[in-house]
Amino acid sequence: MNNPVNRTILLLDIERYSDRDDVEQAYLRRMLYNIADQTLDAAGIGSGLRQRADRGDSVMELIDANAPVSVLLRTLLTEVPVQLRDTNRKASRSAQIRLRAVLATGYVAIDAHEGWVGTDLNHACRLLDATLLRNALRERTDDFALCVSDSVHQGIVRHGHPGIRPEDFSHITPQSKNGLLSAWLYGPVPSAGPEQEGGGDTPESTAAPGSDAAPANAAPTSPRTPASTQIMGDQYGIAGGTNHGDLNISLDRRPRKDQR
Repeated sequence: MNNPVNRTILLLDIERYSDRDDVEQAYLRRMLYNIADQTLDAAGIGSGLRQRADRGDSVMELIDANAPVSVLLRTLLTEVPVQLRDTNRKASRSAQIRLRAVLATGYVAIDAHEGWVGTDLNHACRLLDATLLRNALRERTDDFALCVSDSVHQGIVRHGHPGIRPEDFSHITPQSKNGLLSAWLYGPVPSAGPEQEGGGDTPESTAAPGSDAAPANAAPTSPRTPASTQIMGDQYGIAGGTNHGDLNISLDRRPRKDQR
């Protein structure tokens, strides 16, 4: 394995990619590559300053540490939403592309199998897959949700470089399989909140169609009023009329004395 080197890490992922058919997936991949290339070119980061790994529904970019992170972040905030709007205006409803993104910095090594190894990279990948970031994208109208690592916030965001407003970023602690993460989300925190963490593409705060989950504002059901009643077996001593209060029915299959 090569020695770890300092790199800027950019991850871009397509929302609901697996829900599309093969033709739509191929189209979405082309659009993802186009958006990534145009964004990096606009930030002055040519192909000689970056390495790319393809992950099917996502791309991972390792960018030379000499490329200014402030320029890349500002370009992500301005260029990607514009490109998404332009792309989606020309696409059918089933081929709309929406992206989650993570921008981080850290040390990454490349092993003998051309694989990328590094704790900072693992952290960025878990941020990309966090339910909180997924929920944030669902609630956005601009088809783009971005979070940055603590190192990017500390070194770039909090200093208020041109085009980057620190007040537009909120600290988040999404859950992952290895515990809580720490990052900064651009834009409002989703209403689902961090307590809804758990992964998956279906928001946990909304019951799926046909679900038995009751809405949050539903009136509580009285324990004395069952939703349905099923009586089985032979019944004795039950007559018509109106009953007030609790009704306890004991099903006793033993024959009565007059039937012995």
